[in-house]
Amino acid sequence: MAELKSLAKETAIYGMSSIVGRFLNYLLVPLYTYVMPVESGDYGVVTNVYAITALLLVFLTYGMETGFFRFANKKEEDPQRVYSTILISVAVSSVAFLLLFLPLSEPLSAYFGYAGHPEYLFMMMIVVALDAFQSIPFAYLRYKRRPWKFMAVKMYFIFFTLAMNVLALIGFPWLQSHFPDLMGWYHVEDRVMYIFLINLIATASQTFWFIPELHGFHYVFDVALWKRLLTYSFPIMILGIAGILNQTIDKIIFPVLFHDPAEAQVQLGIYGAAAKVAMIMAMFTQAFRYAYEPFVFGRSQEKDNRQMYARAMKFFIIFALLGFLAVMFYLDILKFILPNKGYWVGLKVVPIAMAAEIFIGIYFNLSFWYKLIDETRWGAYFSLIGLVIIVTLNVVFVPRYGYIASAWAGFCGYAVVTVISYVVGQKKYPIRYDLKGIGMYVGLAGILYVAGEYIYIEDLGWRMLYRTLLLSLFVVYVIRKDLPLRDIPVINKFIKKK
Repeated sequence: MAELKSLAKETAIYGMSSIVGRFLNYLLVPLYTYVMPVESGDYGVVTNVYAITALLLVFLTYGMETGFFRFANKKEEDPQRVYSTILISVAVSSVAFLLLFLPLSEPLSAYFGYAGHPEYLFMMMIVVALDAFQSIPFAYLRYKRRPWKFMAVKMYFIFFTLAMNVLALIGFPWLQSHFPDLMGWYHVEDRVMYIFLINLIATASQTFWFIPELHGFHYVFDVALWKRLLTYSFPIMILGIAGILNQTIDKIIFPVLFHDPAEAQVQLGIYGAAAKVAMIMAMFTQAFRYAYEPFVFGRSQEKDNRQMYARAMKFFIIFALLGFLAVMFYLDILKFILPNKGYWVGLKVVPIAMAAEIFIGIYFNLSFWYKLIDETRWGAYFSLIGLVIIVTLNVVFVPRYGYIASAWAGFCGYAVVTVISYVVGQKKYPIRYDLKGIGMYVGLAGILYVAGEYIYIEDLGWRMLYRTLLLSLFVVYVIRKDLPLRDIPVINKFIKKK
């Protein structure tokens, strides 16, 4: 239980950085949708370019984060040597990427439909190269169990980005309207360019936070170790590609699947804005991953660790279902983060996207069986299966049904690979998960969701009260079944001991 409490504490800290950071990022959604009319398609451009850079980031890190945790925790390896080798490898590959693709930014911009704005890809290529390099010091902080500095760096980036976006998109236009001679250099129609420029400045300045993690040791590039790292990490890269494609393939191929490029950007803007509401589940999954990955590898040699993994899986699913119900029950309030009602039509994808994120989290938990036995090729197999499902469903159904098909494609892809990973994992590295208990939680959450969605109450206040009572039923069941109040920190101080 002590190990799980440690995991919960670190998840809370990482979660604070992830959730608070994502929440502050949420403030950019109403800002962007306020200054970018639906018909302009500008938010679609932002969504498309960020989807491309997210995919590139997976290529440029090529699974080395997970490789670092695995090899740094091996008794026969020197953690500092592992860190140095990976740091040099990712730095060199990032520079090589820039040298190869920066000269091609203009023709690539034309290919992606931004012929008049090669600076979009030019800036974001630099951003993705910096992000790839910085991912290794971030992993090092997690390995050293320094969640507070991890959170501080993340918070710096978010606050800086938020402040500069508000200044560029709200402050500068106001100044221009009052002091036109002073602000003659500012052009409001270049708002997309300003967004990418701010991202570049924030990412570059973030590098200075890692100065302590980048010196004070002897840099060594161990070729033999590097080859073993590549062998281990390459399948994880394939896994990461499939994972990021689940979130980005629809946003990347929209201009190809729609005959009208302008309409494609409009639809993509609606989808991208609405999908942000579902990112609450992604926040929780990411926070859990940040703490869980070093936690698992650090205890891989301990006895009885499988029971601990099973309990962690159960608690992940419990709180993921709680998050799902909370978002869906209060969606009528959450939708106001999109001040432009033209974007609200896309909110129908929220429950599908959140359910897909739950499968992503479960799949992530299941994936440790092949990481722990060093058979990461299984991750590549599962990823390819999921990728084929996702891409096929997008290509076949998106032209007819639009972005709703993209949401279902992600859900189906991860549902299938989750089931396959569980079946194979039980043969290769069996773990006795509490399937009955988990099934009860899933069933209860399903019943409450249906009751909340299909028993509709017209008055918003009464509707929120009714749904709050439904959510309370789930919380009470959790407390009575698996999480007594006396086991919850802070609250347990008010519980009288018998």
